Amino acid sequence: MEPYRPYRGGTFSGEDAWRRFVPLFPWLVAALLIAWLLSGLTYTVAPYEQAVVLRFGKYLATTPPGLHLKVPLADSVIKVSVEERSIRLPAGPSLLNAPADNLSAPPAIASEEETLMLTGDLNTASVEWTVQWKVSEPERFIRQFPARDGERFAEDLLATAARTVMNRLVGDYSFDEVIGPKRDAIAVAARDDLQRILDSYESGLAITGLQMQRVIPPDRVKPAFDRVNASIQEKQKLENEAEATRNQLLPRARAARDKLIREAEGFAARRKAEATGEIEALLARFQAYQRAPDLTRQRLYLETMQDVLQQVRDKLILDADLKQILPLMNLTPSPTPPNPNSTP
Repeated sequence: MEPYRPYRGGTFSGEDAWRRFVPLFPWLVAALLIAWLLSGLTYTVAPYEQAVVLRFGKYLATTPPGLHLKVPLADSVIKVSVEERSIRLPAGPSLLNAPADNLSAPPAIASEEETLMLTGDLNTASVEWTVQWKVSEPERFIRQFPARDGERFAEDLLATAARTVMNRLVGDYSFDEVIGPKRDAIAVAARDDLQRILDSYESGLAITGLQMQRVIPPDRVKPAFDRVNASIQEKQKLENEAEATRNQLLPRARAARDKLIREAEGFAARRKAEATGEIEALLARFQAYQRAPDLTRQRLYLETMQDVLQQVRDKLILDADLKQILPLMNLTPSPTPPNPNSTP
């Protein structure tokens, strides 16, 4: 080995050549530090995210999607996804929440025992529903849930609160109401109550929708339930047929009724007019009789005799001045004159 020889000017030789780069090390470190600081001046938020900026661990601001500036070393940025998610209950998370590296994994399937709920009339129903949710307040979300696996903890909270609310609401109604007319009302009430619970926890989560997916009887009673449904449908069919027949016969009956009413009203009006005319005629005769009793009596007699004689076919008129007691009369009936239109 050659003895160490200090640098006397000129060039290094052999293994001492690296020493000429020693003066550049501080500049290289400074350049790397400056590049790192410059890279920490900005951060980018994706369109489906919002960023929570903490300065020395204290909340500073929530920034929307885009490019933003920050103070290196002092500010830390936590990005939170605010896209809408869906969870199927009580089966578990849907494919929308599946991990990015396992999108083909099917959602968890709940057993029938997990979906059974007690109704208000002490029956059981298999109930499944879907909850749509998203992060509405990222500041509260990162405060309540850890940065790592925060979405999983949020889904656990949602599932627990949603099951509590749904069990209570289903227990307030009968089985027929749960599967029928009260289904939408239960979904609306469950969404409002679930949002109220999440707000009380200051979770920063918002419920955007809740739909009842399946409300069916348990498998053990499904055959009997199907028979009941068949009976109900048959009853509804007969009621519809009866209603159709009623709608056909009722207008006819009403038309016949109106016709009879109109005929009765016409007959009453006609009889009333006739009675009024007869009364007026009698009053006129009475007034004429008061003015000339003898003349009126004679005229009434003549009119009556005229009406009577018009109905008599054979008439015999005797003179009032006839002196004989038994006048000669031809009692032989006169022959009937031949009818000119008859055939001989």
